[in-house]
Amino acid sequence: MNLSSTDWLTSGAGVELDEQEVFSVLSNRRRRFALHALCQREDAADLGWLAKRVAAWETGVSPAEVDSDTRKSCYVSLQQSHLPKMDEADIVSFDKRAGVVRPTPATEDLDVYFDVVTEPEIPWHGYYLGLAAVGGALLAALWTDAVPFSALPDLAWMAFLVAALVVSALAHAYVARRRKLGGDGPPPEVER
Repeated sequence: MNLSSTDWLTSGAGVELDEQEVFSVLSNRRRRFALHALCQREDAADLGWLAKRVAAWETGVSPAEVDSDTRKSCYVSLQQSHLPKMDEADIVSFDKRAGVVRPTPATEDLDVYFDVVTEPEIPWHGYYLGLAAVGGALLAALWTDAVPFSALPDLAWMAFLVAALVVSALAHAYVARRRKLGGDGPPPEVER
């Protein structure tokens, strides 16, 4: 799909988002971390709390261990650069004077962009293509009554394929839930 800077998408919440602007906002790790923290909180957040949480994820320590210089640096960059850019894109609502940030209805629809901005852990399209190839090879072997495959009934082999598909789908769902914006724990790109 070839998109220009004038492409607008309407979110599930009815908010129009400029796709290029969304990608620009999400291209920065600090902004992705801030969004993740806001979505975890699901309500207004104090800028100090947000800076401490983001700085903790960036440095790989607990929020209690973040030193004041690191927190202050994160605070200033969020206040002066990142949050105003996110506010301008209608992804968050930022009251600079009160130091309060709120997610907007558009925030709910940003998960779809995270798979594009950050690489998935497992190339699922290739995995499912491989699973289909194994299923096709098994079907051909059963059709021709190949020696090792004729030892078990066809139903057992089909049950094996269905079980493999169910296990794969469960694993895929687990990975997708971990990658969800605002899910429990640190953002998906922070090493656990």
